[in-house]
Amino acid sequence: MSNEKQTIHEFDLNIIHDYFRNTERQGPGSPEITLKALSFIGGLTAKSKIADIGCGTGGQTIVLAQNTECEITGVDLCSVFIRQFNQHAQNQNLQDRVKGVIGDMKNLPFQEEELDLIWSEGAIYNIGFERGLSEWRKFLKTGGYIAVTENTWFTEERPTEIQDFWQEAYPEIDTISNKVDQMQKAGYLPIATFVVPEACWTDYYEVQHPQMQESLLEKYNGNKSAEEFIAYQRYEAELFYKYKAYYGYVFYIGKRIK
Repeated sequence: MSNEKQTIHEFDLNIIHDYFRNTERQGPGSPEITLKALSFIGGLTAKSKIADIGCGTGGQTIVLAQNTECEITGVDLCSVFIRQFNQHAQNQNLQDRVKGVIGDMKNLPFQEEELDLIWSEGAIYNIGFERGLSEWRKFLKTGGYIAVTENTWFTEERPTEIQDFWQEAYPEIDTISNKVDQMQKAGYLPIATFVVPEACWTDYYEVQHPQMQESLLEKYNGNKSAEEFIAYQRYEAELFYKYKAYYGYVFYIGKRIK
């Protein structure tokens, strides 16, 4: 790839938000996978509070709301995503207990031990898996749960091309056993892990069809950052189809034990 930027964080956030604002999810996932993860979490009632960190436009949040009675707060840096999040909640008549707020996952707007469940699909990498687990823990009640997806190696060894790409893009990528160990060291009892199916990645990349990409390039005609971002997205998809046996998302579910 000729593009000089090696991680998504180096691109213009406005372009990234514009690119993903009309997608139901901003990362690999599905309602079925959200529900599978939710099935490992017990004790939720109408009085329970959930935070969805890096919620995007709220595709997974709506699923949580439709399958619990909890009060849910979605947090995301992108104001466009949050506007859409709140519109989606209103469309589903969930606005009385589901709201989106603009916020930074590095400085969350919650009190200590306020939450019963912290959720984060495809977003904890923005702060880092270990840092997120450690810093967010204080917001959970004892016995509260955390459920996150994290990019993970499936094998101990992999081809140099994909190793180099992800080592540069997300140096915290690691194997399942090491991620579970990190969760335990952060003060959680690991409850469950499972691999997010390949179909979720396929759907995620298929949504980013050529027409969508060309539309962005047309809108930002001559903008080098937009051109590099599209090239990066295309290269990432190409690598996935080539090396999907070696990595993917894993759902990690843990319980704060003290």
